[in-house]
Amino acid sequence: MTIEPVQYRISGHNAATVARSIERGVSLGHLQPGDAVPSVRALAERLSLSPTTVAAAYRDLRQRGTLIAHDRSRTVIAHRRDLATRLAPEIPDGAVDLASGNPDPALLPDLGPALASVGPVHRLYGDDPAVERLLDLARQGFAADGIPAEHLAVVGGGLDGIERVLEVHCRLGDHIAIEDPSYIGTLDLVRTLGLIPVPVAIDDEGPEVDALTTALDQGVTAVLLVPRAQNPTGAALSQERAATLRSLLADHPEVLIVEDDHASCISGVPHHQLIGDRPRWAVVRSVAKSLGPDLRVAVLSGDDDTIARVAGRQRLGTGWVSHLLQHLTATVWSSSAADGTLEHATQTYAARRSAVLDAFRGRDITATGTSGFNVWVPVAEEVPVVQGMAARGWAVQAGEPFRLDAPPGLRITVAGLPVERAEDLAVDLAEVLDQRLGTRRG
Repeated sequence: MTIEPVQYRISGHNAATVARSIERGVSLGHLQPGDAVPSVRALAERLSLSPTTVAAAYRDLRQRGTLIAHDRSRTVIAHRRDLATRLAPEIPDGAVDLASGNPDPALLPDLGPALASVGPVHRLYGDDPAVERLLDLARQGFAADGIPAEHLAVVGGGLDGIERVLEVHCRLGDHIAIEDPSYIGTLDLVRTLGLIPVPVAIDDEGPEVDALTTALDQGVTAVLLVPRAQNPTGAALSQERAATLRSLLADHPEVLIVEDDHASCISGVPHHQLIGDRPRWAVVRSVAKSLGPDLRVAVLSGDDDTIARVAGRQRLGTGWVSHLLQHLTATVWSSSAADGTLEHATQTYAARRSAVLDAFRGRDITATGTSGFNVWVPVAEEVPVVQGMAARGWAVQAGEPFRLDAPPGLRITVAGLPVERAEDLAVDLAEVLDQRLGTRRG
């Protein structure tokens, strides 16, 4: 493979024009997925620019999803994802699925009784878009966590809520602060909306203060974060970190805050929010992880202007989320809370996550994950470890699709892994890491 295809020469006199030149090459088909771009130093010398300038252009293109780091020495044109048909990772036959990110079906509530209870009454045009019983349940949950719930909207899942909020507040080319690493679907959504993700490094307690400060200093329009059960790292905002970040954000009242509480009540930790008394904010809570992904229901709370805009735009499109789904969700939610199904799921997920982290510590494997379904394992190179684990019967997810500037790692979904298998996983991962000199310590 050539370092730079002969039919297209990258040009530019600053970071922005270099980035545009590469994007033009991609759009014209002169630069194909998998083609390597010149090294930073080589392109800087040819264009008489500083390496810092070229590095900035490459960094911007990585954040846009145009470039990816192929290995330690090459950066290549990314394969564009078909966002409309984005598929789950392929799980080899016989492998234990620790890659798909799904809840354990055995811990989801039985939908049968709730389906049987849904009445035959038809809802018509002009009826209230939201089912009040569902809103009441959502209000109780928001209130318990100190989140205002005077203004609510029902949306078609967590990402639908995020998309609607960003669409009514952001313009093409706006910069959005987003956790790094972050959920693949969220990154795809931000890019598809024509927004530019600004990576914010995170640790087990949430976004790092210095990293968010840097993003705010760059003039971001919005901050998009997951307060707990962060995907892929399992991070959760601590009470202390949340207080520090609220103080920081108080100096930027114009910035929109969007919290994606996708796992909500089964995260295993409290929701420490950042919204405070901000003028523009939204918190979306999905039932996908707790009640089942196929319900496609989430409830959005926010300031009055945001919710009014979202509801108005929704009326012009889908109109409303099916009342059948809303009634079903409310019924399952009520019964699952009453009979202990949700509490049992929460405790089981926490026990499985703790078992894996304990087993990893026993094998000197660095890993993080204080909440939710996933743990994150830093590695030096992802693909060899993923392949090594597959050879041992474990399907794990390479971290590359989740990352902007973050170092390599693996996402391991432990939601469906029995506690007694945690040690087996740790033994095999330790062996794979030991066989890859330098990959144990990411």
